Amino acid sequence: MGFLPILSALFGWVYFLCWSASFYPQALLNWRRQSTSGTTVDFPLLNVLGFAAYFTSSLAFYISPSVRAQYAARHAGLTPTVQLNDITFALHGLTLSVITASQYLFSRTLWGFEPSLGARPSRLALGISAGCLLGVACVGFIVIGTSDADFDPATGWCALDVVYATGYVKVVVTLVKYTPQLLANWRNRSTRGWSIWQILLDLAGGVLSIGQQAIDSWLQRDWSGITGNPVKFALGNASMVYDGAFILQHYVLYRGSRYKDVEENGEERRRLLGDERRGG
Repeated sequence: MGFLPILSALFGWVYFLCWSASFYPQALLNWRRQSTSGTTVDFPLLNVLGFAAYFTSSLAFYISPSVRAQYAARHAGLTPTVQLNDITFALHGLTLSVITASQYLFSRTLWGFEPSLGARPSRLALGISAGCLLGVACVGFIVIGTSDADFDPATGWCALDVVYATGYVKVVVTLVKYTPQLLANWRNRSTRGWSIWQILLDLAGGVLSIGQQAIDSWLQRDWSGITGNPVKFALGNASMVYDGAFILQHYVLYRGSRYKDVEENGEERRRLLGDERRGG
């Protein structure tokens, strides 16, 4: 085995370790603080949807003979660049996202946390989730309605398109999932409650993910390894842009912030009590 294949495999497993490790800091910080204040449920909740879609599409690219054959028909006989570490990462991310989301949705009953304002999903998160599921369903109906015995996967609708649509759910989620937390940090003028370690690990993973895909495409002498697997490519780039924004907030804009936790000064608890009284 040559140097570049070894380097590709190394990049793959190191980015898997970095991205996988990035799921732990926020959950551990929430548990240590016994609170999710300062953060919103939108991020972990959208992560559940995104990683469920990513796991499904990656698994189809990796083990489905029909999907792999359809991919080869569209990309000059080449095979998908999805590797085992992609599937392992997606499943691990899904599991940790479910655990973290439960800290918000079942904060009191399951974890014993005090409820926080960010534990309620926003309309944006719910709308994005519904729109993504509807989009995949529409593509599925199109494939079912246009399929026939003589279809050409290189030009016609086929199962590969459903897999692509499912994978694009992860792209859409990645493009929007960080926005609510960025806005929350801006409103609080603080990143307190939001773990910067998950961002630093995510950034390292993004760089290595793009590097692995570039090496694989170079070895195949065909850049369809990137254009044919846009989900993986978009994930690395989009996440790095957001990571940069969070790093700017944490180390520059709100560095040394003297703002206290919202729950510490009682503001959030008063607002929650007010909401409950109005709701009652």
